[in-house]
Amino acid sequence: MTSPFDRLGNDVDNQEMGSLGKLPQLWQEDDTGNKSNATHGLSFSSEYHEVDQQQPLKAFHNLDALFLDTTPPFPPYEHQMQELATIESQYSELVKPHANPKRTKTTSPDVVRYEVSGHKLSTDAVIRLGGENFIQSCSSSINDMSMPSHPYSSSFSVFSNQKAKDIELIQNLLLSAQKVSQQQFERSIKLLNWCDTLSSSSGNAIQRLVHYFSKALRQKIANETGRISFHGPGKEHVDYIEERTLSPNPTSVSVYQKLPFFQAGKFSGVQALVDAVAGATKVHIIDLSIKQGVQCTILMQALASQPTCPIKHLKITAVGTNFKEKIEQTGHWLKSFAESINLSFSFNVAMVGDMLDFKEDLLELDPEEALAVFSSYGLWGMIGQQDRLESLMKVIKSINPRVMVVIEGAANLNSPNFVDRFIEALFFYGAFFDALEDCMDREDENRAITESEYMGNGIWSIVATEGAERVIRNVHINVWRKFFARFGMKETELSMSSLYQANLVTGIFSCGNSCTFDMDGNCLIIGWKGSPIQCLSVWKFS
Repeated sequence: MTSPFDRLGNDVDNQEMGSLGKLPQLWQEDDTGNKSNATHGLSFSSEYHEVDQQQPLKAFHNLDALFLDTTPPFPPYEHQMQELATIESQYSELVKPHANPKRTKTTSPDVVRYEVSGHKLSTDAVIRLGGENFIQSCSSSINDMSMPSHPYSSSFSVFSNQKAKDIELIQNLLLSAQKVSQQQFERSIKLLNWCDTLSSSSGNAIQRLVHYFSKALRQKIANETGRISFHGPGKEHVDYIEERTLSPNPTSVSVYQKLPFFQAGKFSGVQALVDAVAGATKVHIIDLSIKQGVQCTILMQALASQPTCPIKHLKITAVGTNFKEKIEQTGHWLKSFAESINLSFSFNVAMVGDMLDFKEDLLELDPEEALAVFSSYGLWGMIGQQDRLESLMKVIKSINPRVMVVIEGAANLNSPNFVDRFIEALFFYGAFFDALEDCMDREDENRAITESEYMGNGIWSIVATEGAERVIRNVHINVWRKFFARFGMKETELSMSSLYQANLVTGIFSCGNSCTFDMDGNCLIIGWKGSPIQCLSVWKFS
């Protein structure tokens, strides 16, 4: 059977958009009037690696179990062989070959594109090389057992002195995390002192990454030893970030404009909404995370451009628990934008003090409207408040929208196992720091703010805190699937137009070819150089 991706290059170019409408053009014309960066072919892979694919999800009986990794905590070391076996198991992801979403016929199956290109390594490659060195050092300190060779071991000699230092930085950071897990805090601090001499908040991507992970490890040590420590980010940090993203500010605008995967997710997700409401003259979108409303302007232009079955009215309802005034400001801006394109539009705010109070009657539903739900990073904040999340989904099920589009982080940052969570966060944030390194100048003030306030505090929460104090949480798409299934939700296939939008938007970026796409079932995984960043999925109620 022919894969839809085999047909994509021809089908998209010849596709009759018709009543689906058009999303805003993403290309610019050069001086000769030629369009550029508009028709790059999609390159997808079905080889997306799932961390837990060899261990099927267990039959969870409650939400607490569903949103927790059931891996047992890091065990006490009883003897040397047990220690070695534990190290190999806990850190197996560090040396596992990474699937390549854009592999060519001439590339060896075990070689990852982006990892060795002109001797320039991605952060993912440096982390894996540092991980291999870490595992080998742990092994050699126990016995002379030979360890499996990493695909890049033979290439060590070609690395620059700086890259070798970066690999050693990761190795010692991992060793420090191991000592923390073993409660060998003084040894960990000595290693962190060494890391701090070679890392910096203004250095290269690895140096910056290690700088923030080192700070988080120090905080964890302080928490566990009862020493005086700085106050870490908590609920107030999440509120601060939410407030920042609700109104235009130079940092969020700059990052959105320069990192291609954010726009790829937005445009592809909006296309899924357009597909779902095709043919309707009245459309109602319930947005669970309105932020600055960028996705709404994309949707407005797409609906207003429909050549057939023109839309008579678009209603957007923003759901929120904080900052009503800022959400209303977003609504005023969207109304002005709608007027500029002659689109009949109304904006409502469904504001509740607690998501448990969110009810259907707040939504002002009209049976003549085509109803859809959009959530871009609108659910992760309730993973630690599962009663709120369940209450929200019950309301959404009761209104029975045509579709629910969900964008969330593509990482499991919610494991109760400190080591598992640490490694997952190292890869996840490593990809972000790599993207910032490639797409923004090192001296860029907005980059520094992003790394400190957004990335640094996120790392702090994941690494240094436990239990209810840990506010930054993400789970894999498989966990969301298990959760959504409880409400009779069925994951649906993304349209060719939606997939095309993801690829089209990256073509306008100079660093866009580093943005990668994988399919995990019907879910689109958007990544950076093969490292998963966010997942886009579309759901319908059966």
